[in-house]
Amino acid sequence: MNNHYQLLVIGGGPAGLAAATTAAERGVTCALLDEQPTPGGQIYRAIEAIPEQRAKLLGPEYLRGRKLVNEFRQSAAEYFPETQVWSIDKEHQAGLLHNHQAHFITADQIIIASGAMERPVPFPGWTLPGVMQAGAGQILFKSAGIVPDNGVVLAGSGPLLLLLAWQYLHAGVEIRVLLDVTPFANHLQALPELPRALLAYRYLSKGIAYQLELKRAGIPIMFGVSDLTAEGNERLQRVRFSHAGKRKSIVSELLLTHFGVIPHIWLTQAAGCKHRWDNSQQCWRPELDDWGNTDIEGILVAGDGAGIYGARAAEHAGRLAGLQVLSALNVISRQERDQLSRKDRKRLHEERHIRPFLEAYFHLPDNLLATPGNDTIVCRCEEVTAGQIREAVAAGHENSNQVKFFTRCGMGPCQGRQCANAVAHIVADARGKSVAETGLFRGRPPVSPLTLGQLAQLPKKGTA
Repeated sequence: MNNHYQLLVIGGGPAGLAAATTAAERGVTCALLDEQPTPGGQIYRAIEAIPEQRAKLLGPEYLRGRKLVNEFRQSAAEYFPETQVWSIDKEHQAGLLHNHQAHFITADQIIIASGAMERPVPFPGWTLPGVMQAGAGQILFKSAGIVPDNGVVLAGSGPLLLLLAWQYLHAGVEIRVLLDVTPFANHLQALPELPRALLAYRYLSKGIAYQLELKRAGIPIMFGVSDLTAEGNERLQRVRFSHAGKRKSIVSELLLTHFGVIPHIWLTQAAGCKHRWDNSQQCWRPELDDWGNTDIEGILVAGDGAGIYGARAAEHAGRLAGLQVLSALNVISRQERDQLSRKDRKRLHEERHIRPFLEAYFHLPDNLLATPGNDTIVCRCEEVTAGQIREAVAAGHENSNQVKFFTRCGMGPCQGRQCANAVAHIVADARGKSVAETGLFRGRPPVSPLTLGQLAQLPKKGTA
């Protein structure tokens, strides 16, 4: 690995692959830094090595990743897998952990394509062994072909939950029930967005096809579920919930939950980029222009790390960011950039037709996000409960960061990834304010854990 590149791309998903390929094809020295062992990101995880039969079970959208990865492999971009980026600053210096050693490299331009993460939503029993996020189930399926062998309960809201149920059905997994917590009121709220969504009919038709196939297979789907609770001694034994005015339960040793995805903003926070609260997507996201530029010159964001629009949209956004980098480096003119971007700009616009409908339809209710019981653990690392967070607010701590200082929530190994959004919602609810007003945890490097030994090996900032 060199000490300097014209372009650093962080993340090997569709946006990062497309950006790196676009820039490298024009002769830009480019390094793609990826936490995963192979390119593809979460959506196309293990796409190069997966057995054909398993790949088909995952569906045609997964197979689309092969072309993207092949084009990247054929480019001149350098690829560094199993590399964590734990710091970025305004001077375009990135702190890396590669081959178990920490060091700094610099770049003229940086594209952050770190993608999205599942939204952590605390509920009673969510820390029990046997309760996992649906994305973890997908990772095991894609990377190792591991699926539940003793049945599973799926619960939550969002397209991924339906997709995973469809994939598990074809893999022969017993799906005991799919519990959808989407409020019935969302159906009416989403209705005005339906005409535009019909322009992206393939997404709607695919979702309907999944539901019909699950129904034909006899998979029970319950809509309008609330009060989700995981119960058990030492590990999960049953799932309780409210449905149609009745309290119900089902025996299960495995519960996979999903409550949508949110941008992975830890690096953009550490770099000092401006962020804003997006009420439609119920998340914080970096402020960008149409090319992916942040307010810090030379730092761009592409893909779901900029806002949730899906894998195909991320691919187009990655190419647009790559073209912007070529223009900023004077490899191409702005006029050529604009001309080359027309196709991807058009397709990106088309991919986004479906988003207002999905955001309205799967909008999570406030009582799920902001009102977990006082005994519910919110911060897993420091074992801080919702009640302790409310006590901190009552004591005069007015925003997420003040609550963090008082309770230590968000100070554990995950750096707040699993609790930041939940804390923000609870604080806002306790104060009667909006999440935008009460804020999010302040991001600081390192955004991923380093040992003291690795830190001690670092040269002084700015030295080789």
